[in-house]
Amino acid sequence: MKAICVDDEVMTLEYTVDRCRELAQMDQVEGFTRARDALDWLKAHAVDIAFLDIDMPDMDGITLAARIKELHPGAAIVFLTAYKEFAYDAMSVRPSGYLLKPLTRDALVEEVEFALKGRREQSVSGSRIVVRTFGNFDVFVDGEMLVFPRSKAKEVLAYLVDQQGSGVRRADIYDALWDGGHYGHQQQKYLDVIIRCLRDTLKKAGVSQMLEMKGGFLRVLPEHFDCDLYRFVQGDPMAVRAYQGRYMNNYSWAELGEGRVGISATLAGRGRLK
Repeated sequence: MKAICVDDEVMTLEYTVDRCRELAQMDQVEGFTRARDALDWLKAHAVDIAFLDIDMPDMDGITLAARIKELHPGAAIVFLTAYKEFAYDAMSVRPSGYLLKPLTRDALVEEVEFALKGRREQSVSGSRIVVRTFGNFDVFVDGEMLVFPRSKAKEVLAYLVDQQGSGVRRADIYDALWDGGHYGHQQQKYLDVIIRCLRDTLKKAGVSQMLEMKGGFLRVLPEHFDCDLYRFVQGDPMAVRAYQGRYMNNYSWAELGEGRVGISATLAGRGRLK
């Protein structure tokens, strides 16, 4: 389990980080005194649980929690504060827990175990490839964000994930990502370069099995990766709770997919999605 601790009080932060690192469940614990530094780190790293002080000068913990949820919807949020009156405001971002300072080991263990239980339910596949579509689109391999040399290569993969395993022709990919632009010889050559970059990136990361090219069609193979969208469609309770009305914010063409997810969320709220 990977955790971050954010608190502008240095001694309190060091104490919290030390207590977290004492737990056998923790593989990595990072501490930050500035919320913006924590966000910069989270743009390139996955996290399972975040321990956040609520009252901080550069960005309060509630705002920080909302930003973390945009980057990592499945992350558990635990607020740490000395002021009980902040508890009501903190509920707006649906935290996993709420602990009062000074932190006790028993209380910490209880929150970590609760978060671990949710994590097991969320990623039952145990896949080393995790695709996140709620909020921004990102791919993580062994907990690290996959970096694409070309942004369009990442977008092509996002579009194929949105198609949920259906085969898509190159012309249809170009039509969706370039808003119906002319698909002539030059455009075909450019798209070939983008697809080659995508394949090379996946191969270099050791995850080429998630993409298939056959008979002029491209598609992702959902059985090879964990995806919040796919678990949501299947009615997974953790995925349903993780959806906050944001879907692939990076891309304008994803608005249609966002509509489908929103409809599913409405049905889930009415008890019609099992």
